[in-house]
Amino acid sequence: MTGVILLNKPYGVLSQFTDERQGEPRPTLADLVDAPGYYPAGRLDFDSEGLMVLTNDGRLQARIANPRFKLTKTYLVQVEGEPAQEPLRMLQEGVRLKDGVTLPAMVERIADPMLWPRHPPIRVRKSIPVSWLRLTIREGRNRQVRRMTAAVGHPTLRLVRWAVGEWTLDGLPTGTWRAT
Repeated sequence: MTGVILLNKPYGVLSQFTDERQGEPRPTLADLVDAPGYYPAGRLDFDSEGLMVLTNDGRLQARIANPRFKLTKTYLVQVEGEPAQEPLRMLQEGVRLKDGVTLPAMVERIADPMLWPRHPPIRVRKSIPVSWLRLTIREGRNRQVRRMTAAVGHPTLRLVRWAVGEWTLDGLPTGTWRAT
């Protein structure tokens, strides 16, 4: 039977069950999820937070993770500065990165979302304002959202994946998971 687990991955946790790096071990999914046979469908950077989908079905895992299927991923992104219309337009039309132009994104400025505190907190500079965006993409290049916002002049300070397709973090506290 196909199973799906939704996990709210905290900042500073690897999106895999083991840490192959030598030295001080880092937290992994094994520290949060005890569900043998389940594997992550896609990755989320060590310094990013939010929704990870795990499944025990290899076909579903491939469908979720493979950019060919263009499953949407929605992020809440805290950026440096207050983006004007031009940077938002650039994100909506596709941004030129070193590995090519991104697909167009859906983006909108949003009010500060009511999120859990991040540990450690983001750096705050009194002279530079911050703002939040809701950004939806249909591909999953390495550190794509961070590279996109930096390319339009608004580096990412905090990145929370809120949704993958129809699955969301709604009602799921950080560091917890639920089976669907």
